[in-house]
Amino acid sequence: MKVDVPIPHDLKTVGQLARQIEKGGFAGLFTAETSHDPFLPLATAAQSTSRVDLITSIAVAFARTPMSLAYIAHDLNYAARGRFVLGLGSQIQPHITKRFSMPWSRPAARMREFIQALRAIWRAWYSQERLAFRGEFYHHSLMTPFFTPENVEYGAPRVFLAAVGPLMTQVAAEVADGLIVHPFTTLEYLRTVTFPALEQGFEISGRSRDHFEISIQPLIATGQVEKDIDAEKIAVKQQLAFYGSTPAYKQVLDSVDLGHLQEQLNLLSKQGKWVEMGELFSDEFLNYFAIIAEPQHVATRLHTRFGDFADRCSIYSNKLSPQDYYSIRKRLSTLA
Repeated sequence: MKVDVPIPHDLKTVGQLARQIEKGGFAGLFTAETSHDPFLPLATAAQSTSRVDLITSIAVAFARTPMSLAYIAHDLNYAARGRFVLGLGSQIQPHITKRFSMPWSRPAARMREFIQALRAIWRAWYSQERLAFRGEFYHHSLMTPFFTPENVEYGAPRVFLAAVGPLMTQVAAEVADGLIVHPFTTLEYLRTVTFPALEQGFEISGRSRDHFEISIQPLIATGQVEKDIDAEKIAVKQQLAFYGSTPAYKQVLDSVDLGHLQEQLNLLSKQGKWVEMGELFSDEFLNYFAIIAEPQHVATRLHTRFGDFADRCSIYSNKLSPQDYYSIRKRLSTLA
């Protein structure tokens, strides 16, 4: 299992930290699109590293057009000498329409077409195919030499897709190079929804699991002492509550007979009662969703839960020290 770790968005320090992470033997560095741009830190990291993958986990696809994202991903992949992984996610409708002021409709179908459009643009650049992409949501039919990149020796970036529901998961298997499993999941949900959806996508596309990566992003509650672990449990419960308040994620709660919480979570979220939302999750419920362990036991728990199917693991906890991250990576390598 490859281990990926986050890098901060502080452009003043990211280069030095990226070098340290690569020296520690990690497989990749990842950024998220939350309160900062996800691409700029990776551009800096590309100049400071030579081996690790540089991953957006995730960048919001529908905040952009396929053409604008094709240029960004191309430039980063060239700077990284073929090591950039474009991890995409859809976000939810209110963010797309109210925060980004972009259109929203049938997200799985739109995402399939978005990635197909990306690949058509890249083929026009890397294989000199005529650009003539016409879909339901995106049309791209103009590409002249003046707008065509010439530095094409590293080819197209890999594309990973984040998914929760079965339709988006199927899309990942059809058109992407990997799946980013949402932190809000359970083993039962993976077995009954995620994996069957992947198989359906592979069957439709004629592709196989052999060249497809599954990346997990587990929620982790850890600490050196019980007090710290208890504090982390509270934080993780609030994160679960935030995810669970989204109606589209009710199926994940259903997988462990907690679907009845969704309506309560949604109502409390509209009232801004974030603390009360987290209190709906007991410690027993938490075990369905999160790894709860002292740092020295995190790797074993990760391997036990995800080792049979995960190719990559993105690890994050503000209670893990740099040495903890290194120890987890080293331990996972011995458990393979």
